[in-house]
Amino acid sequence: MPAWAWAALGVAVTLLALGVAQVVALLTGASTAPLVAVGDAFVDRTPPWLKDFAVATFGTNDKAVLLGGAAVVLLGLGALAGLLARRRAGTASQVVLGLGAVAALAAATRPDAGALAVLPSVLGAIVGSVALSALASRAPGAGVSEPAGSPPSGSAPSGSADRRRFLQVLGAVGAGGAAAVVVGRAVSARLAGGTASRAQVTLPRPADPAPALPASVEVGVDGVVPFRVPNADFYRIDTALVVPQVDATSWTLRIHGMVEREVTLTYDELVAQPLVERDVTLMCVSNEVGGDLVGNARWLGLPIKPLLEKAGATAGADMVLSTSADGWTCSTPLDVLLDGRDALLAVGMNGEPLPVEHGFPVRMVVPGLYGFVSATKWVVDLEVTRFADAQAYWTPRGWSEKAPVKTQSRIDVPAAGADVRAGTVAVAGVAWAQHRGIDAVEVRVDDGPWQPAKLGSVPSTDTWRQWVLAWDATPGRHTLAVRATDATGTPQTGDQAPPAPDGATGWHTIQVTVT
Repeated sequence: MPAWAWAALGVAVTLLALGVAQVVALLTGASTAPLVAVGDAFVDRTPPWLKDFAVATFGTNDKAVLLGGAAVVLLGLGALAGLLARRRAGTASQVVLGLGAVAALAAATRPDAGALAVLPSVLGAIVGSVALSALASRAPGAGVSEPAGSPPSGSAPSGSADRRRFLQVLGAVGAGGAAAVVVGRAVSARLAGGTASRAQVTLPRPADPAPALPASVEVGVDGVVPFRVPNADFYRIDTALVVPQVDATSWTLRIHGMVEREVTLTYDELVAQPLVERDVTLMCVSNEVGGDLVGNARWLGLPIKPLLEKAGATAGADMVLSTSADGWTCSTPLDVLLDGRDALLAVGMNGEPLPVEHGFPVRMVVPGLYGFVSATKWVVDLEVTRFADAQAYWTPRGWSEKAPVKTQSRIDVPAAGADVRAGTVAVAGVAWAQHRGIDAVEVRVDDGPWQPAKLGSVPSTDTWRQWVLAWDATPGRHTLAVRATDATGTPQTGDQAPPAPDGATGWHTIQVTVT
């Protein structure tokens, strides 16, 4: 049997192992499946520069790319095991078991790992190992002993037919494994506790509703991002390869640490309290200048300040370490949560229960800070502590402990590289400086003077602001740049800096051709 057929054997067996593991993960949780467990372990060890590259290159598709990459790597290792089985089937089976052990270790060391977290990887590896040995021993030309009186494998005139039948078996094994992966993931999503729980939630009316938005929040230019981004279009950046599924009926929040008294809150207790509704813009620290990892939504939630005051932070506390249901942690300055801004435990987003991928049943929303130090999704724990005593997920990876949002602006229209007609052209976009607000936006054409743009209305300093400039465009190739000034009178810096460690800076600049 040629080398490629042995490689195909390894791929088929790997798919079978992954399929078995995915089905077992229906009982132990989607995050225990080998692809997810290994992928999560990789994410946890990703250096900041690689994270920035992944987000900049793939945006919100980074997780799909990572899972696809992990699958390719595992299938490649499986192919190598198949090639090894050509001469050393026993050693090849041990390689498969070794890969299973690595995946089991990754699953067992997750922050939210349960007692059975290793089961999918272990059972999948055992099935894969046994299948590899069995198939390798029956491969045409494997050189195994045959019953007395029968011709050696591969030497009979029917060798080609035997090979075809064997490859058909491999195809069936591989297809069955792939189908098990696909069906297992689909069933897991359908049976997910958070998704089912969300369908049963009816949000209460806010005791303190947000004011109606004036029509002037929109500048009326096609192509500019809407003032309030629909949930389906809202950016999602987090470390969860599989969205945590949290049942609202079993959700609790614990507030503890450097407090006078611990506070525990259930979901029913949370939504029974007077809730407030606010428009707040969130932004990811990974957002490049001119990027789209920023969005505005109307949030419904319970203010965090009264809960912390009820717990009573003790002297010396300066940070709240929040923890997600999947073990991710986030450090938020205590004074920010107590200074009166609309820091919320949000349960609603744009008039509906939080989407599961955006933190259902409860997430944090804190105006004025980048998401990695404020916007914990699926939040289950708030520990009042000190920056000197605890570190959040991203801090030891080179990111800042505290990260107030920097003033930024973006050109949405015209698009970079666009061809536009000479005459009056609308140059428009958004600007933000959460919790400070935007007082001015200016646009520069080539090396000309900065020209003031018209600003849309805003309900508060916690949202982004649309802007538009009527540009008298002349034929030729032109460079457009934008800058904003926040409500403190501080202009946006033109100095270029990357996202790490505390947010990108620089003016968004594009080129267009006028004809």
